[in-house]
Amino acid sequence: MHKDSHTTHDASEDARNRDIKIYVNGELFHRDEAKVSVYDSGFMLGDGMWEGMRLYNGKWAFFEEHMDRFYEACKAVSLDVGLDRNSMLEALTMTAQANGMTTDVHCRLMLTRGTKTKPFQHPSLSHSGPTLVIIMEHSKPVTELQSRGIRLATVPQVRGLPMSQDAKYNSHSKLNCVIACLQAEQAGADEALMLDPHGFVNTTNACNFFIVRKGEVWTSTGDYCMNGVTRQKVIDICRENDIPVYERNYSVVDAYGADEAFLTGTFGAQTPVAEIDGKLVGDGSRDMITRIQRLYKAAVANNTTTV
Repeated sequence: MHKDSHTTHDASEDARNRDIKIYVNGELFHRDEAKVSVYDSGFMLGDGMWEGMRLYNGKWAFFEEHMDRFYEACKAVSLDVGLDRNSMLEALTMTAQANGMTTDVHCRLMLTRGTKTKPFQHPSLSHSGPTLVIIMEHSKPVTELQSRGIRLATVPQVRGLPMSQDAKYNSHSKLNCVIACLQAEQAGADEALMLDPHGFVNTTNACNFFIVRKGEVWTSTGDYCMNGVTRQKVIDICRENDIPVYERNYSVVDAYGADEAFLTGTFGAQTPVAEIDGKLVGDGSRDMITRIQRLYKAAVANNTTTV
């Protein structure tokens, strides 16, 4: 990575994370002892689904929406979760309490098809049941990102062919996004701006993407990108507050001419974009982003599930 590079997942260093306890199939282990088999289908094939969630002041932000996405994705690929939603919340609560975590916490919930009997891809080789892992870290986005912003580079790696691997799956198989990230890094940027199969602006390798043009908020159609929970919340917030918002096809040229641009994701919420392909975004003003950030914080406070 370039020495000046940043990502939307940059977090302040927290020494407490050196001794976190990680949930693995109903048990808690020190991070140094938390392990899965080399035969696990997630390690071997990327066969699994995951969710990223945030814990604010003892409450999970938009828990039901995250569970909707998670359980629907698992159903779509015939992956037995093994726990209902109440039991999943209990597992999350168990992990949070074991770590003494209440706020500024990021959770990565991961489920794979489990340990395989042989090192081959067929799902029938997974006999042991699913592997469920919950990693929670004390994790607060670095404040510098809000002032500095992210630098994006448009990359050749396309995201969103539903007939091959639908981008709506929050799957362990992330190689296409990793390749895009490498391409952006090699172009001297922080992250990748990925196009859809038709050449329209789609998403980044890690987050959903928005631009602001003449008081209007634009994002992709949603047909070829991750169905981001934060993405949808931003769209809802705009509609509820009379901010014109459009899910539409638009080109990189439109993005170059934007007044503002930002990324959305569970970890960073809304992260400003400073440059696209070396071109500065607008004149540096972020009036719309600041307004949306304020409204989003209010939505988080009003729509949460207690651990």
